[in-house]
Amino acid sequence: MAIRTILKYPDPGLSRPCEPVTVFDASLTALAHDLLDTMRAAPGAGITAAHIGVFTRLVVLELWKETGPRFYANPEILVASDELMRHMEGSVSMPGANDEVERPKSIRFRYQDLDGAVHEEEAEGFYSICMQHEVDQLDGIFWLKRLSRLKRDRLLRKWGKGK
Repeated sequence: MAIRTILKYPDPGLSRPCEPVTVFDASLTALAHDLLDTMRAAPGAGITAAHIGVFTRLVVLELWKETGPRFYANPEILVASDELMRHMEGSVSMPGANDEVERPKSIRFRYQDLDGAVHEEEAEGFYSICMQHEVDQLDGIFWLKRLSRLKRDRLLRKWGKGK
């Protein structure tokens, strides 16, 4: 597998919605493993194909070492809780920048595995936040858009000085 180049903010590709995965074959599995290697090298807990300039709906999460990596094609959020939680977020496309984002505490979502089989899962807490963050990216919504204008402007000034 290979470590791919990650698009850096403000690359316009980070605002581009992704197309659904329609072919579940060896090339999709190879892309998924390239994403895993790229995410680990970054390092990060999650990555989408869009982060490397491949605009297809594929996500890799590795939230806990003991459970290993998980691959999600075409994830979609079906239900989100009314209860919210705040969590620090950042992106492999914007190293060193992070801020607190508020999102639903739990979700129910549907996805396909690398063989195309459809699954539904419940996610809560950190898992829920990460899946919502990556689905946003697949929809062309970079995480900064979830911040207030004041917080976003302050973060961008601080991040710009650190580059």
